[in-house]
Amino acid sequence: MLKRIKVLVVDDSAIIRNFLTKELSKDPEIEVVGSASDPYIARDKIVKLKPDVLTLDIEMPRMDGLTFLKKLMKFYPMPVIMVSAYTEEGCETTLNALEIGAVDVMLKPTDLQSGLADMSIQLIDKVKAAGHVKMHVKTASMQQSTVRPAAPLNHGLVRSSDKIIAMGASTGGTQALAEVLMHMPVNSPGILIVQHMPEKFTATFARRLNELCAIEVREARDGDVVQSGLALVAPGSDHLTLRRTGTRYSAEVRQGPLVCRHRPSVEELFNSVAKNAGDKAIGVIMTGMGRDGAEGLLNMRQAGARTIAQDEASCVVFGMPKEAIKLGGAEKIVPLHKIPETILQMT
Repeated sequence: MLKRIKVLVVDDSAIIRNFLTKELSKDPEIEVVGSASDPYIARDKIVKLKPDVLTLDIEMPRMDGLTFLKKLMKFYPMPVIMVSAYTEEGCETTLNALEIGAVDVMLKPTDLQSGLADMSIQLIDKVKAAGHVKMHVKTASMQQSTVRPAAPLNHGLVRSSDKIIAMGASTGGTQALAEVLMHMPVNSPGILIVQHMPEKFTATFARRLNELCAIEVREARDGDVVQSGLALVAPGSDHLTLRRTGTRYSAEVRQGPLVCRHRPSVEELFNSVAKNAGDKAIGVIMTGMGRDGAEGLLNMRQAGARTIAQDEASCVVFGMPKEAIKLGGAEKIVPLHKIPETILQMT
């Protein structure tokens, strides 16, 4: 018999609790074992019900979600998905939560009718991914890195300015990407990134990375030139693909249906890079649940690109890299701390 993922929903809004419970209960692999309106009630229910995954609101009475998360990670670490408001302040706080130990973030619905189908798919996928998280995996967090930024690797390793680096990640990717990008030198090839995150969060995420890295990091805009020393992060609501005009590369940012259950999709990025950059590209697939980007990485390799998959031991969730490896899309399989060096050697 299939073991279902047990979920506890924590939110001070009865409407949101009911919405999350209803949507999650649609999937036969998920069981909502209970809900709580504040962290004190949640604490008692965690002990009693022993859930596998927690969904946690940030703004709650008696104790805010961030304070509760800190206590939880210290005394009872478990996979937590933050459910955040659609505000800039909410984005900042939620990124703090990811640094503390939350594994993912879900945008709190502002309209329970609009976009319900896509939201339900993404909610279910995030919970399933969280159910597979290895909580013992430790990565260098952006919060730690603000104290001592990592030194970029030897600039002399980079010998070619016409390369394109395409990177894709999901659950656990915010910390993993930070660890990689902080080691990239200022003359590294142009980088395109898809990290599964909600709309608005990617701009804040990119700004934080930009403060830590030698290269420039920002959210991609349609028509941005892809150039040395620049990393472009896909907006949370749009696909990011590579466009080529003669010898010039630029970013294409567009709407569209979910691809591999995601928008932005790693698959869309990798396929466009395979088509437009071919053997001038390097593809990197990192921690995350599902198979988004697996076939795209294979297409890149078949087009002559060099390809890298993060290894199982260093992944928070060994899903996307595993699928890419199974298909034969990964030329190299390396631990997270070796990815920057491997990229630069490939250039």
